[in-house]
Order: sequence, then structure tokens, then C-alpha cells
Amino acid sequence: MIGRFQVMATLQAARAYALGYSLDEAKSFGLNRAIFYAAAKRGFKIPRVRIGIKLPKWKLIRKFSEKEIEEMEKNFTIERLGDEMAYCTKIGGKRYFIIGDEIQTPEDFEKQIESRFKGKFDKAWQEALDIVKSYDKRVLLSQRYFYEVVYKPRRDELAEKWSKMVKEE
Repeated sequence: MIGRFQVMATLQAARAYALGYSLDEAKSFGLNRAIFYAAAKRGFKIPRVRIGIKLPKWKLIRKFSEKEIEEMEKNFTIERLGDEMAYCTKIGGKRYFIIGDEIQTPEDFEKQIESRFKGKFDKAWQEALDIVKSYDKRVLLSQRYFYEVVYKPRRDELAEKWSKMVKEE
């Protein structure tokens, strides 16, 4: 079943991609924003991260080498997509977004979002891109307008449509 979480992540990734992020960066951003909005709905029980502190290595060791972790710590910053802000780091010149002490990778996006589509993600991705690209850039650069104009009116419709698509053989 495809839910609002997967719809948010897919539309946010399409938004970032349409605004010039690479596909990997867009997937990281999309998953990050889906987690952010889910946490906001629950009341933000995520620990706050401050610029300048070291990223907790115990959470990262399983995904990254020591060299990559050192690079992440050096490149830890706040990234802006329009008026929306998210914690970010760079590895090999690519942006990876962070919530709490977790980095959202393209592989995480594939596990948490794409896998739910059971091989039919490309069709949903193309639809998400078509939706996002139909809006003026000013809408895409506004956190509020993107949520209110692009996501909210179609979240349930897309969840239902994409769930049916996944069930079809």
C-alpha cells in the first residue's frame, strides 16, 4: 500500500529534481522532507542538531567509511531549497540531507519508498515529475505553497491511484 508518506517523499524528490538537484540528491531531499513532515505531525521528538557539532559516528559507521564521515563533519551545513531549510552534508560533492542523527541516502529512499511500488516506481516518478513541472517555479520554491497547492490537494488521490497501480499485475 502506498500512503501519504510515500506520496510526500516522491513529490518532494520530484520537486528537488525539477529545481536542479541530481537524482541522488533529490531522493535524499524527498525522504528527508517526508520524515520532517511526519515528525512535525507527531510533535518533533527528534533531537536538535547544532551547526558545528560532530555527527554521531555510531549511527554512521554502518553506512560510511571514516574518510566519508570526516568529510561529512567538515561539510555539515544548512541547505536551502527556496525558503525551505534542511540540515545537509556533502560527500564526494553530492548533498545528503539529515534529520536528527540520520543521513537520508538514495539507498534509504529505495528501501523506504521505491520498494513499496513493487517495480512500478518509474511510472509514479514520471507522474510526480509531470505534476511538479506543471507549476510555476515560485510555487516550487515556497515550502508553504508546495505543501498547500501541490501536495495537499492530491495526496490521498495519488496514494489511492498508486496503491491500485501496485496491486495490478
